Amino acid sequence: MTIIYVDADACPVKAETERVATRHKLMMKLVSNGGLRPSDNPYVEQVIVPDGPDVADMWIAERCGPADVVITGDIPLAAKCVEAGAECLRHNGERFTQANIGQQLAMRDLMADLRAADPFRQGGGKGFTKADRSRFLDALERAIRAAKTRQ
Repeated sequence: MTIIYVDADACPVKAETERVATRHKLMMKLVSNGGLRPSDNPYVEQVIVPDGPDVADMWIAERCGPADVVITGDIPLAAKCVEAGAECLRHNGERFTQANIGQQLAMRDLMADLRAADPFRQGGGKGFTKADRSRFLDALERAIRAAKTRQ
């Protein structure tokens, strides 16, 4: 059975993911350190993990598999999920794959080095738009179809 795992801390597409999960009658696991409003939806399970670095990420990575979909903006978590065979999406609908995850990790490390070298560098991220939300919904539908074929 396909499960949708959401790295829920700071995820801007929880409501959209819940609607799609409900339409497909798929379990959705919102994984966080707490602080989220509980849902009455029977397809949504809120998973509260202990505080600590990457605890939610480890929880998801240990459980996801080829028939699952993972929603995250965390590139190291995405790498583990892609390795496990899961469909993995960013919040804007970009797909993490075997073909692009290495480049994504390298770019993340490069940007971390650039920020460390210039402590006055601020910002850098663009805002989340309606177009991003629309791309995400389309990508989620495609990811669910792909994951279901691997059940």
